[in-house]
Amino acid sequence: MIRVGVIGAGAMGKNHIRIYSEMTNVELAGISDIDKDLVEELAQEYNTKSFTDYNELLKMDLDAISIVVPTKMHKVVAIECIRSGANVLVEKPISDSVENAQAIIDAAKENDKIVMVGHIERFNPAVIKLKEIIDSGLLGKIVSISTTRVGPYNPRIRDVGVILDIGVHDIDIISYLYGKSVNQTYTVAGADIHSFEDHATIHMRFDHELSGLVEVNWLTPHKVRNLTALGVEGVAYLDYIDQTVELHDSGWVRKAKIEQKEPLRNELEYFVDCVKEGKQANPSGEDGMHALKVSLAAIRSYKEEKLIQIE
Repeated sequence: MIRVGVIGAGAMGKNHIRIYSEMTNVELAGISDIDKDLVEELAQEYNTKSFTDYNELLKMDLDAISIVVPTKMHKVVAIECIRSGANVLVEKPISDSVENAQAIIDAAKENDKIVMVGHIERFNPAVIKLKEIIDSGLLGKIVSISTTRVGPYNPRIRDVGVILDIGVHDIDIISYLYGKSVNQTYTVAGADIHSFEDHATIHMRFDHELSGLVEVNWLTPHKVRNLTALGVEGVAYLDYIDQTVELHDSGWVRKAKIEQKEPLRNELEYFVDCVKEGKQANPSGEDGMHALKVSLAAIRSYKEEKLIQIE
């Protein structure tokens, strides 16, 4: 039995709590949030213990913890969880700076613990299927991947702009599908309804001739989440929401057979399996740091109006 805890019971944290409570061979030992009424209500609903101080939760000899707190708190909370003896899943982005992300990774290595970053779209069944298709060579060499992730603004997002909040998803996914790191970015963005950027077009270069393009905004009145992967022998169209992949080549239009499933459930089941087996998880801390590094470079690019090299 794997003993798990959740720190942070906001919109996403509630989903972590719900799914852990439904998993077999997992004991949801406790949850923590600064909102006393909320955490007590959730603890009663899911038959677990509640804490307003997460340090009290850390005394419960946990095997694994989901960290679902504001990004600026990730470093402190993650390191304390790791030092308590727990493996951690840190929601994306891994932290608010490259230096703080590195501190989390270093702490995990020093204490021989897993640090996994919650890039949930890697566990979307459509992305899993598209990765299989690309790796099989069915589309030939992939030369361009573009994404659109747009929709109305959520007022609860105050501490970051659209790049770090949702653009980081597709920065990670495009890197994952290519199996390569970003070398350069040039970004055009602006702030019209938010104190940070609320729309952005992120151009990315991989190696010499491979491109990635991420379009994000909080201005479109309806939600769109899709991806196009162009290969020399065909093109794939993916819808993250509907969990579909359609392939077009010179002779056929085909839909991939995909069994739909909640991505977060896939993610948490995988995390628990990694903890049980003592194996490192993907997306790893390093993967999370790369996505963060590119996101921060994209922000710098639009502010300084120049191409940014990424080491």
